[in-house]
Amino acid sequence: MTFPEQMYIDGALIDGAGKMDVINPATSEEVASVAVAGLAEADRALAAAKTAAPLWAATPIAERQAWMHKLREAVLAHEDHLRGCIHYEMGKSWADTQEDFDILERALAYYAEEIARVHDRALTDRAGTHAHQLVHEPVGVALAFLAWNFPLLNLAYKLAPALAAGCPIIIRPSEKTPISAYAVGALCHEIGLPAGVVQILTTESYAVADYLTASPIPDMVTLIGSTATGRHIMQTGATTIKRYSMELGGNAPVLVFPDADLDKAADVVCGIKYSNAGQICVAPNRVFVHRDVLAAFSEKVTKRAEAVAVGWDKDSDIAMGPVIDGRAWTRLKCMIDEAALNGARVLAGGARPDGLRKGHFLAPTVLTDVGEDMQVYREETFGPIVSIIPFDDDTDLARMANDGDAGGLVAYVFTRDLARAAHWSRVLRFGEIQINGVKYDIDLPHGGIGQSGIGHDCSPLALQDYLVVKRITRALETA
Repeated sequence: MTFPEQMYIDGALIDGAGKMDVINPATSEEVASVAVAGLAEADRALAAAKTAAPLWAATPIAERQAWMHKLREAVLAHEDHLRGCIHYEMGKSWADTQEDFDILERALAYYAEEIARVHDRALTDRAGTHAHQLVHEPVGVALAFLAWNFPLLNLAYKLAPALAAGCPIIIRPSEKTPISAYAVGALCHEIGLPAGVVQILTTESYAVADYLTASPIPDMVTLIGSTATGRHIMQTGATTIKRYSMELGGNAPVLVFPDADLDKAADVVCGIKYSNAGQICVAPNRVFVHRDVLAAFSEKVTKRAEAVAVGWDKDSDIAMGPVIDGRAWTRLKCMIDEAALNGARVLAGGARPDGLRKGHFLAPTVLTDVGEDMQVYREETFGPIVSIIPFDDDTDLARMANDGDAGGLVAYVFTRDLARAAHWSRVLRFGEIQINGVKYDIDLPHGGIGQSGIGHDCSPLALQDYLVVKRITRALETA
């Protein structure tokens, strides 16, 4: 399989300041050598977006929609190739690549429709002396930094609302997974998207990334990444007043009460935690289980963990691939070992799966008796580790669930008691509360509070992040 290796800037596919090898974490082998941007390419991307900004903003909505549908048709025509890019650059199981692809094509369709629902509106003047109107306009040039865990999904979350709103966008995919983003750039080139509307470039250089952020040209900076990265970008971008939209993850708690449907709870926890090797910002991180159902729940989770098929073969029924690289594998293994050394019990996994000697595979892991002093409790693991923490009726559960510097993105509650569910929905300080199940889609708001971010991905709220509201007031003539 051949992979795109060129950046997409100002309507052209170009080489960059150098080349960078992309390594498949399932095989530890090079799959492509892609162009990377230096300061010259960063300048070219900024200038192109700046030039395109007034032109794309003035482009009628119907024309923008037509370009989005044209890109979506190209995406659909290249499904196998786009999914293959992710399969190789991430080592993601073939089944898991489907969600990435589906969100990209659905986001383009959704925001092409949603922009038509944005309407200007009049305001009533209490004195009757003036007429007022609120109008929506593009915020300007957007700069997007993407995480590596969902290469196309993360791109879709930024690209689609920006295109619909009339904002040129500069997309910097992670240096770990640039191939699928470059493939989208190639499709933009193939359909003849107007120059400067989209730029896609990656870089290994923090200096280049900071140069983009510090530039006065971007009016908005959006990110999917860590809280530390979010803080750094806001500090670096403070050369001018910019708008920010950031999804920064979090240390997601799960509350399993004695009356919970334990099979459903185990299905949700394992379904998210072992999909994409647990490298998901909304993956359950700390699973608080009432001691009355601790043994039963732990057994159900352990059986599910042991049944997960791990590997990379496209033609096999693989459920979970590797973690992203050796550094991630070592960090996760150290978390497991530190927890076991300090009293946690390893019920499943904890090491490399049998028979997989190449790549960065970690067996689906279950830990119980996890304590607050353990690293696996305090930090977002971003890996296939379920950490079970027993609690009793007198446990300070609210403090523990809300504790942590990572902020609040999502929390899960399992109980059949509707009053209890309502109580914990109020108590938990997270941007999303999922009760007795889990649901995500392009039309549902996705965002955290506190250190988990600002703004939203998905839903009409994401579109509003790319729009500014202008008030136009006209004095009425008096008789």
